[in-house]
Amino acid sequence: MYKIAAVGDRESVLAFKAFGMETVPVHTVAEASNAIRRLAGEDCALIFLTEQLAVQMPTEMSHYAEQTVPAIIMIPGSEGSLGQALAAISTAVERAVGADILGSKQAEN
Repeated sequence: MYKIAAVGDRESVLAFKAFGMETVPVHTVAEASNAIRRLAGEDCALIFLTEQLAVQMPTEMSHYAEQTVPAIIMIPGSEGSLGQALAAISTAVERAVGADILGSKQAEN
């Protein structure tokens, strides 16, 4: 059975524990990278990762973007949103649908 996990600073991931997800509080990018690698090897299908860590891990993010499992979804961290999660979702939707149905390109102009 597949698992769902959340990786990031303690304040950002603690709430996910209430939903029965595995939470992995980390302090560094290296710890986050190791956690994602471990979770991917343990049949984790979905990993929530804070934007603050994701932007510092472009190699890992592009590696897992090419794979079906695990799906890594960026979430805002305790410091707030960097806008990266919305941009990634917008790009994925536009690629899947063939048009910017979320209107995110207009909002940038």
